[in-house]
Amino acid sequence: MGVLYEEKDIRELARTFPYIFVDAPLSIPAGRKSLEDVGPHLRECDLLLRQRGHRFFPVSLGPMRKLTQRGMEMAEHLRKLGIEVFETFPGALYDAFGVSRKDRGAILRLYRELGLELENRDFLQDELDAVACWLSGLCYLAGKATLFSGRDGTIVVGSPECLRA
Repeated sequence: MGVLYEEKDIRELARTFPYIFVDAPLSIPAGRKSLEDVGPHLRECDLLLRQRGHRFFPVSLGPMRKLTQRGMEMAEHLRKLGIEVFETFPGALYDAFGVSRKDRGAILRLYRELGLELENRDFLQDELDAVACWLSGLCYLAGKATLFSGRDGTIVVGSPECLRA
């Protein structure tokens, strides 16, 4: 496990998989032409997350704009290669298990309780979030993920029922 920062390195690794599950928004709210456009700040899938009590930053909020743009561009590139790309939200997975989103020790304990054999070292939050994306992807591929779907996007989140099975 590790972290890649350069677009070329991420794309090179991603092209070796048929499915990619990412922790980044992959769409903008319906009614907006771009991230810079004035319009709604929340997508339908975001509103569904909110209804379930999950906190998040809107895709149009300052730093999220850059992540959203990068996610959408990466997804477009990978989809042209025939790779299916899905948006996930690690925070919702942690919420579903009752684990604090920034408590890396608690997240690691959760992963070990789920049977994952991870190295005994300090992990970056990005690495732990990548595992959450992967777990959500496993649930999705098994047909057991929670989907927050709207006309302007879908967010895939693994469920305790799926992951404890």
